[in-house]
Amino acid sequence: AAFISIQAFPALLDLPQDLEVSAVSCGSRHTAVVTRGGELYTWGWGKYGQLGHGNNTSSDQARRVEHLVAEGLRVEEVVCGPWTTYVRV
Repeated sequence: AAFISIQAFPALLDLPQDLEVSAVSCGSRHTAVVTRGGELYTWGWGKYGQLGHGNNTSSDQARRVEHLVAEGLRVEEVVCGPWTTYVRV
């Protein structure tokens, strides 16, 4: 099982270059950001698939949700719940 660090205090996060974040939402153990370009990046605990990467894998690194890109969807808003992530496209 992957170890995911849980931090009680804000921490600096490295996102890919040239990304500007327009929205952030935090769940109980995961986080999601929307970029100005309409892409969604998620990271944290993924046991219930709440990261949107098509699996139950957790990640300490922000990863783009490729399914939304493949479908040509532009993300407008994200809201993270305790074990879920809601996205408005």
